[in-house]
Amino acid sequence: MSEPDMMPELPAINASRHLQLVVNDIVAPADGLIAPDVSHAKALVEFALEWDRSSPIVIHCFAGISRSTAAALIFLCALAPGAGEQLIAKSLRAASPHAAPNRLLVEHGDRALGRDGRMLAALDAMGTPELAPQGQVFAVPLPRADNPS
Repeated sequence: MSEPDMMPELPAINASRHLQLVVNDIVAPADGLIAPDVSHAKALVEFALEWDRSSPIVIHCFAGISRSTAAALIFLCALAPGAGEQLIAKSLRAASPHAAPNRLLVEHGDRALGRDGRMLAALDAMGTPELAPQGQVFAVPLPRADNPS
């Protein structure tokens, strides 16, 4: 997840194993900026479902606080359609106290996954994040698809 012209070329990574989404970290359209939209969320879902899980996945953005954590929430929900959104959001918060997922991207992810607003409710239940100038690297375990709590 990057802003325009901020992502370096990564020729060593096969294109089938790399997804770059170019969006600004905004929650409403603004002149000259790229707001997250449903195509970004659908691309994340498709990439998640095509991931072979043979090696870890890295999700990142410039600051590591909003866009990447929204992408992680969408990714995790896509991988575990039967898992509860609250459980996934709690695991994200436990792994990253500073996570502040971009609400607009999560809204589009919720719609793309047919979660009927439950991802947004889980986002709200995460509470206020700790303030941080930039994110820290963290890992989130994959949720079990059969755990709705």
